[in-house]
Amino acid sequence: MAEAHQGIKVVIQRTGLSGHVIRIWEKRYDAVGPERTGTNRRLYSDEQIERLSLLRDITQNGHRIGHVAKLPTEKLRELSKQSRGVKRPAPRALTAAPDAPTYLDDCVAAVKLFDARALGETMQRAATELGAQGLLQRLLAPLLHTLGDLWRDGTITAAHEHFASAIIRTFLSDAARPIAGTDSAPVLVVATPAGQFHELGALLVGAAAANLGWHVIYLGASLPAAEIAGAARQNRARAVALSLIYPEDDPRLEGELTRLRESLPAEVTLFVGGRAMLAYEDALEKIGATQVKDLSHFSSLLDALRKPAKKAKR
Repeated sequence: MAEAHQGIKVVIQRTGLSGHVIRIWEKRYDAVGPERTGTNRRLYSDEQIERLSLLRDITQNGHRIGHVAKLPTEKLRELSKQSRGVKRPAPRALTAAPDAPTYLDDCVAAVKLFDARALGETMQRAATELGAQGLLQRLLAPLLHTLGDLWRDGTITAAHEHFASAIIRTFLSDAARPIAGTDSAPVLVVATPAGQFHELGALLVGAAAANLGWHVIYLGASLPAAEIAGAARQNRARAVALSLIYPEDDPRLEGELTRLRESLPAEVTLFVGGRAMLAYEDALEKIGATQVKDLSHFSSLLDALRKPAKKAKR
């Protein structure tokens, strides 16, 4: 293999891919295998950077990453040439639904301008057109990923993200109030663990659960394990949901996750999702956390958790 010498920041710049996507393609699809330094830092060769660039072009033109990730580089070059000039719909994982892209673009534009009124009006139109679940899964979830990418590449600032979080939190709170769970509804505690300051994912999780009739207790961002566990115990929660967005390499997070699981009653389910989830996959498997792929998966997990256990046949 060619000498590997480029760090992840250079790879991001040269391929246009986010660090999150690169890691997913490595871990889940074995698209490239970077070398590791003694400090576990990834190093990529020029050939691997070319492969990632080709895979970016090919997937943007309709091919599924799982079908092309392990193809030889020469075959990827051929597919890339064939795809040039052919306009294909973008894959679902990278876009909103066919009737939602305009809403997504309008929301991003409003955030960039700090225009609270425009952002709120756009979300309200989308809620009317797409419905509650459609709003969450086809607009707000893609918006979350888009804002995260824009923040990472410096297009927007942390102030933009905090602005968006405040507006979206208020909007989702108002939208969920008419369908809030009853006193007998199962309780879900939602938060981000200590060191995870990005809360948009947690807000979406809470809204999705409330829409399904759960009584949601939203604690906010960056809470120590003891406080999350205390809230869950006090409210007799059926489950706790955590969102992991950034950073993806916090050495303290594994300890926080372990302490939280040890502090929760054994019968309380611990859900963990978010774009940084796979970076902590080993730690999550150790503590038996349920890993959430997306909002649709989360909804099905919540529905399954509410179903009464079947009695064993005698």
